[in-house]
Amino acid sequence: MSLPAAILKQAIAAGKDIYCEKPVATGLAEALDLYRAAKKAGIRHGVVQDKLWLPGLLKLKMLRDAGFFGRILSLRGEFGYWVFEGDWQAAQRPSWNYRKEDGGGIILDMLCHWRYVLDNLFGEVKSVSCLGATHIPERWDEAGRKYRASADDAAYATFELEGGVIAHINSSWDVRVRRDDLVTFQVDGTHGSAVAGLQRCFSQARVNTPKPVWNPDVPQSIDFFGTWQEVPSNVAYDNAFKAEWELFIRHLYEGTPFKWNLLEGAKGVQLVDCALKSWAERRWVDVPKLEA
Repeated sequence: MSLPAAILKQAIAAGKDIYCEKPVATGLAEALDLYRAAKKAGIRHGVVQDKLWLPGLLKLKMLRDAGFFGRILSLRGEFGYWVFEGDWQAAQRPSWNYRKEDGGGIILDMLCHWRYVLDNLFGEVKSVSCLGATHIPERWDEAGRKYRASADDAAYATFELEGGVIAHINSSWDVRVRRDDLVTFQVDGTHGSAVAGLQRCFSQARVNTPKPVWNPDVPQSIDFFGTWQEVPSNVAYDNAFKAEWELFIRHLYEGTPFKWNLLEGAKGVQLVDCALKSWAERRWVDVPKLEA
């Protein structure tokens, strides 16, 4: 059993309500075991799914709820930045992230996030095709010691969602940023599109969509970035972690509903398992529904 799961098991056995980070475990069987133990113990439980309360994603949700997109066709996500190897410049992530034996790997780290983002905003994940990579094979740890990177540091994943939406998300610690933010999501629909980062969101309606013509022999005359309009911040957005934590506290003391529990956390681990299987077997893998 992984260390986080072992600690959670101890808390559940002691009858403690729990609120924890993701991933809740390193495998689906372990994650479901935690959920069932918590259910049997009658304790209340929550899992951090902070991206849902980021201003950029809340603006995407607002556009979706307002019908701005029409029928959503696809989503493209780009996450990541260059994490220095640690030799001539200190790395900005801990070295264990790059050691599989220590629970590292970008698939385990990030696909748990992408599961709840996709499920809650665009449609439940039905299947996945994932290719992982360890692009940087050697790194240097916090003490300046060279070590072999045994975990994946990039993942290229395509998801089929309920309703026919196709999502593709690249996750990499080996990419240099030339986009609006460290993570961006572009949603394309029949009536409009939007691109959101952590804080800001830009939209383009059907009636305002430019009409480019392919001609590689002349300079591009359209300022494509200039044809998008920023979605205003008409409300005050709180810290994403704080927003979810307050909902969990209200759940504990006021009995309000709270859906982001250990079963939702297990769904993230399930997608990791399916993505790793897809990578190993080089094929699409179905993601079965997890029932309470």
